Amino acid sequence: MNLPAPKDRGGRPRDPDVDRRIIEAALQVFGLSGWSGFSMEAVARTAGVGKASLYLRWSSKADLLTEAVASRFAPIAEIDNGDVRADLVEFADLLLDLFCGPHGLAARRMAVESHIIPDITERWNRVRESQIRASRAIVKRAVARGELSPHTPIGVLLDALHGAIVNHSIAAPEHIRSQTDARRRYARQLVDFLLSSLQEYTAERGVEESARL
Repeated sequence: MNLPAPKDRGGRPRDPDVDRRIIEAALQVFGLSGWSGFSMEAVARTAGVGKASLYLRWSSKADLLTEAVASRFAPIAEIDNGDVRADLVEFADLLLDLFCGPHGLAARRMAVESHIIPDITERWNRVRESQIRASRAIVKRAVARGELSPHTPIGVLLDALHGAIVNHSIAAPEHIRSQTDARRRYARQLVDFLLSSLQEYTAERGVEESARL
């Protein structure tokens, strides 16, 4: 994802490569050390630039981290391929890239600590809420199209999907979760498993409901 256009503060133009290195360093430091260990000094050292370069661009560490989050963690847009499996696989791919990709450690840390960081809470909540809206819309459309049973427990299904991905981002060996192809395979395996289990579950619920009639 491209960085937002730098703010024009006059003087010599900013170097986009330095901006990129600082943003990457900010996410690396935050991922490893959290908010309590996040400092302009640590970011400058990791980026290989002088601390003055940071303060020319951002007035505080909160401003720096806010821009880093905005530039690397985007809300999820609506997903509608007309097929529930394709939709859920695409959604799982996006979530796996977020939590297992190059900035995965920072994303996992953000999910835990965003509520204590000035100016970050609202921005991260937009990311999180977009995930919830997009995934619920996928399942509701599938029910409306008749692809999924009206007995589908939407909350349980999505808890299983989200929870499995977060657990995978923590438990899977780094050399596996860092590979894009491996993440894509896992997304398909996970979605196929959940849809198969869901089919069996909703069939049982349908039989139980029929027996009560």
